[in-house]
Amino acid sequence: MTIKKYVLACLSILLTGIFYVSLQAQPKKATARTNFCGQWKAKESISMGGNIFCSYDSGDRMVAKSMKIKEQSDFLTIENLDSDAASVASREQLFFDGRTSQISHSQGNKKTFSVKLSHDGNSMTIKSIVYFLTGTPYKVNVQQQAFTKVTEVWKLSKDGKSIAVLSKAKSNIWDGERSWKTLFVKIN
Repeated sequence: MTIKKYVLACLSILLTGIFYVSLQAQPKKATARTNFCGQWKAKESISMGGNIFCSYDSGDRMVAKSMKIKEQSDFLTIENLDSDAASVASREQLFFDGRTSQISHSQGNKKTFSVKLSHDGNSMTIKSIVYFLTGTPYKVNVQQQAFTKVTEVWKLSKDGKSIAVLSKAKSNIWDGERSWKTLFVKIN
């Protein structure tokens, strides 16, 4: 009688394992990803809404009122259309795998950034830290390293004609956290 119980227990464990493995082997449903591609325009740049404009070099996408977004399977490129120079500084390549990228503008001024898509594919979160040199109060010609951390949540409207960018920023040169919203409208 105990042998039958032992065999039955082993058989049930084996069947449970086979059922679990077969479920895990099923192809996953691909999430429909939002398409941010196109040319976009706003009344003010993302950085102006939070009054952090001075943190960024010219050409950076954070100071752009208009931008062009191109999307590939594993990354997207955001280009500042307001910039006169066709430099690397006016173009950011953001990888969907969360990999951190960096742009060095000049000595002491650099920016690191990464992007993550939401599980449902309807929004993306861009996290960046910009490092820059700023004047030191009460000391002539002495600069200190400053940084601003920014988290942006980009949500494309259901009709695909606008992007709402909800931003939060914190820096070592001001107290508290700032938050604001920037709206981009599709122009092409």
